[in-house]
Amino acid sequence: MDKKNYNERQERDTKQQPQAGGDDASLDPFEINFLPQFTEGRGPRKPFINEFGVTIGDHIYESPDSPLSQWTEETDPMVMAGDQWVHPFKDIGFQTDENRDYFEKGILPSAQGGRFMHPDKNTAYDAGTDPDPDHVKE
Repeated sequence: MDKKNYNERQERDTKQQPQAGGDDASLDPFEINFLPQFTEGRGPRKPFINEFGVTIGDHIYESPDSPLSQWTEETDPMVMAGDQWVHPFKDIGFQTDENRDYFEKGILPSAQGGRFMHPDKNTAYDAGTDPDPDHVKE
């Protein structure tokens, strides 16, 4: 990616509200140019209301019906998991280099020389630990 495109993307991603423009002026600011094979059966292009009564895809992130607006220590984070919280075309996550390469160019993450992963998440933190604390290794 050239420096101009990188700087434009950084500036766009740091704003709270989406900015007009992007690579194609006809697209929503968070939408990318999906290859045809990724648009079929993907879901609605317009904003929709999920099962919690929250509009997804309108870029208004403060909603009185959102669990985020009613969060307490007793709130189970699982209520915010799942596809009902992600717009199929207008999610900011589509702006990552890996997702743009995949959805716009068909380049699999492994074709870029490595697996896609979240470097700040150690999913193997329990690896090698014994679930039985009284077990003595020989």
